[in-house]
Amino acid sequence: MVIAIDGPAASGKSTIAKRIAREADLTYVNSGNFYRAITYAVFDRDLDPSSPHDVVRAASESSIELQDGQIYLDGRNVEDELHSDRIDEWVARHSAIPEVRNIVNEHLRHVVRDLDAIVEGRDIATVVFPDAELKIYLDASIRVRAQRRHEQGTSHLTLEELEKSIAERDEIDRTKAHGSLRRTHDAVYLDSSDLTIEQVCEKVVGKIRKTT
Repeated sequence: MVIAIDGPAASGKSTIAKRIAREADLTYVNSGNFYRAITYAVFDRDLDPSSPHDVVRAASESSIELQDGQIYLDGRNVEDELHSDRIDEWVARHSAIPEVRNIVNEHLRHVVRDLDAIVEGRDIATVVFPDAELKIYLDASIRVRAQRRHEQGTSHLTLEELEKSIAERDEIDRTKAHGSLRRTHDAVYLDSSDLTIEQVCEKVVGKIRKTT
């Protein structure tokens, strides 16, 4: 069984998906971290982040694995190094490269084969797992999303700068030619702006129970 959760940056997908994975005994997969690992690899290899050729090279040559919910790049756990302002600045552009998306999608399909998983990202329900048993589109206002990211303490940007960054990320995600962010007709829409984590989880778990 695959549960697909899509939605814009900082809408709460990771927090919600992790908690539901624990409650429902599912494997949690964050597709965004696969793209972040590739961006990390670009910098780690001293390649040019503005060069699509270099980014595809990093994606093609890198080994990316998921072990116990942690991302391993070339055998090294990089999970705690994937959320930085520098990676935030480039990952949306890198994820818009078709060859990179194809590589990540294959990684994702390989990871969840024969598993019951909850996978979150931007195009999980539309491209990666269009036949997912349950599709959720999790949303929130830009202001709320910026506040959440600010409270995480992983960014050195001001709240206003984060709002601008997230708005720019939204524009890239929604307009890129391949794997753009959009809601499928059969996805359950949840706006978490005024909901607690517990309330969102309760709604999603309720949908899972109805599906199974």
